[in-house]
Amino acid sequence: MPQSLSRILVHIIFSTKDRQRFIKPEIEQELFAYIAVVLNEHGAKPIKIDGTEDHLHILCGLPRTIAVCDLLEKVKKRSSKWIKTKGPQYCEFSWQSGYGVFSVGESGVDRVKRYITNQKKHHRIATFKDEFREFLDRHGIDYDEKYVWG
Repeated sequence: MPQSLSRILVHIIFSTKDRQRFIKPEIEQELFAYIAVVLNEHGAKPIKIDGTEDHLHILCGLPRTIAVCDLLEKVKKRSSKWIKTKGPQYCEFSWQSGYGVFSVGESGVDRVKRYITNQKKHHRIATFKDEFREFLDRHGIDYDEKYVWG
């Protein structure tokens, strides 16, 4: 087969540094749209982006031409620069250094989209840390708490 083809779907989760509540309602939709543009520029196909004041969830198709770590470095760097242009209250903004990436099968897309859409409702009951631990456990990922939250 001369052509390389792929469809790799991923659910990405990352937070603001120290889970500071920087993602305010007045900028969140513009931020999500900006991140979608950056993803598209690098061949990633955004399906759903949403979150809360302190973290984001992204469901997207991962391109075969860029490693996930490189893609997320570009997304975080560009969106961090962008958000700082939104006013002096954002001058200290930054993302946490890490992230979680979880595979999604084609049959799970609608469920993950609903989950991402309902983030604000979900986080009335569960904290970001509880949610992230649940993802790590569900996907069988070993982790050390002292390195997860930086």
